[in-house]
Amino acid sequence: MTKPLSPSSSRGLDDTKILSGPFWGELRVFLAVAKAKSFNRAADFLNMSQPTVSRTVRRLQDVMGAQLVIPNQAGITLTRQGEELAHSLRDVDQKLSEISHDLNAETRAAEGTVRLAASEALAGLFIAPALFSFNEIYPKIRLQICTPQDRENLRANQADVMIVAGQQPPSDLVSRQLGFLHLLPAASQSYIERYGVPTHSNLSSHCFLQIEHHCKRGRMWDSWLDLIAQGVVTHSCDNLLTYSLMVKSGLGIGLVASCTLADPNMVPLELGVHIRAPIYAVAPGERLSTKAVKIVFDWLSDIFEESVPWFLPELKLDTLPRESMTAIVNTLLGGLTRSP
Repeated sequence: MTKPLSPSSSRGLDDTKILSGPFWGELRVFLAVAKAKSFNRAADFLNMSQPTVSRTVRRLQDVMGAQLVIPNQAGITLTRQGEELAHSLRDVDQKLSEISHDLNAETRAAEGTVRLAASEALAGLFIAPALFSFNEIYPKIRLQICTPQDRENLRANQADVMIVAGQQPPSDLVSRQLGFLHLLPAASQSYIERYGVPTHSNLSSHCFLQIEHHCKRGRMWDSWLDLIAQGVVTHSCDNLLTYSLMVKSGLGIGLVASCTLADPNMVPLELGVHIRAPIYAVAPGERLSTKAVKIVFDWLSDIFEESVPWFLPELKLDTLPRESMTAIVNTLLGGLTRSP
């Protein structure tokens, strides 16, 4: 069992300085040489070249101001200072190995079913592809992914964790703000070939598609609602994946997330509408005490954090990594483009 930190060690963590010096990598190489008694054998073990191992040890000796090894025909001999350092490093290496083993065992032992609520688009484009690596690390955690019936109420969805975009979640839940979801009007190439490029002067002759989630006035959707009021809403639905497919098939102009634009058939439209919605990971505090739920919560935070190009605070269409997303989008949305 891990011992609680003593007051002195707690104060040590408050000290921002690293006292051991900038040569941790060199110390690991030296320990391998000390154990192998040879630069060549240590190089094989570390998967490095012999000259690199030799240079690393010389650099460590220069930094520490002491000779640690003496080369000879059989390999190397440790000096007194080298022996002392090698014994200290052996103890540190053993402790790090034990910590790593314990953490890995604890991680792999985490198990249970975690109910995750996320929109069809975010689940299909980002969560599902990441599940392969998640399964390798956490083989005993099973995700039950569901479409939220209420996109603003985690408890109504009976979920352990939910990804939401838009308003700040209620204070009775634990929330972590991540990146930003960018939504803008778009149409398929086939729609534009049939109806022409939409502009502010010809919107009355264009078809719009609407989704139930984007209908509430007084919220972030006002600019979109003002736009579609100038044209004709021909079809609507209540499912984001179906909605994206309707736009892709050429039925009309829709408000879609920037990641959908990885499909080369989709064309962003400059119509003065850009909705920037903060993304939150949300969970009940009592559920986060469960290890499996906490792991999923942190994992989702990594997937949707604001350093990910699709979720940057500012939308820059010309720098988005569309190539890396195209295969996923084509798999999820492909094959349904209609010819005019």
